[in-house]
Amino acid sequence: MMILARVLLLLALLTSVNSFHASYHHLQRDASPTFLKLSGGDAAVPELKAPLALYEGAVDLGVKKASFSFDKIFKLAIVSGAHIGFGAYLALTVGGACFGIATDNPGLQKMILGAFGLPFGLLMTIVTGGELFTGNTALVTAAVMEGKSSWKDLVKSWSASFTGNFVGSILLAYLAFQSGTLGNGPAAVAIATGKCSLSWQTAFVRGLLCNWLIGMSVYMASGCASIAGKTIAVWFPVSAFVALGLDNSVANMFLIPLGMMRGAQVTIPQFLLKNLIPVTLGNIVGGAICAMAPFGLTHGKWFNTKSPSK
Repeated sequence: MMILARVLLLLALLTSVNSFHASYHHLQRDASPTFLKLSGGDAAVPELKAPLALYEGAVDLGVKKASFSFDKIFKLAIVSGAHIGFGAYLALTVGGACFGIATDNPGLQKMILGAFGLPFGLLMTIVTGGELFTGNTALVTAAVMEGKSSWKDLVKSWSASFTGNFVGSILLAYLAFQSGTLGNGPAAVAIATGKCSLSWQTAFVRGLLCNWLIGMSVYMASGCASIAGKTIAVWFPVSAFVALGLDNSVANMFLIPLGMMRGAQVTIPQFLLKNLIPVTLGNIVGGAICAMAPFGLTHGKWFNTKSPSK
């Protein structure tokens, strides 16, 4: 009897183990791929929008910016002018102080000047929803050309952001001058003098090329969902325009007045007529035509009444 009981117990154990093993494999085979996914939320936002969605999103952002009041744009633009000023301030402090590198390896010095400074200034503006004239030349223009905003809105956006950027840049230039952190470094004076020694045509072309890159930076960043994506979209084009020696009107609103405060032999008329005006006009062409028009003509309905491409 004892032997029979032991045999029966062993058979029961083997049957239980086999049943558990079969059930385990059955669960594995039938498990849904979504078993471990969270439910109840919306579909994941793509890290980077597809080209058509990228353009449409940029237009929508331009419409939103164009709808703001003059007062709101002006206030946000003051902060953005200071943001860009901080970027230029850092560039002068780091890249502008690499005298030995500038002599031995000027290419490396330009890379340092571009990488440390203005990219973080633009990133602060984009992440915080600021108003930057150079970016608005691209985004708000697209909104107008798609018929979703008016030319009156464009004039309001451009004028409010330009004047606000100017106020913020001048304010930060004064604070940077008063801080004394640049010491006796000659970079601010040299940059201001050099920028106001350009011919009108050269300043215009440098402004055009600069905002072609800035417009692309703002455009690409508008289609990125994460801070990492926006950082990459901003960093490379902005560091490139600085390293190439191009001109941004908002950055120059900080750089040239700061150089003048530090002793640059530049008058206010020279600042305005030989640099700020031609660079600003170049920025408008670069942002509206070079950066945005190609996508408006292919994905949108610029200059025609046909439906956008799908």
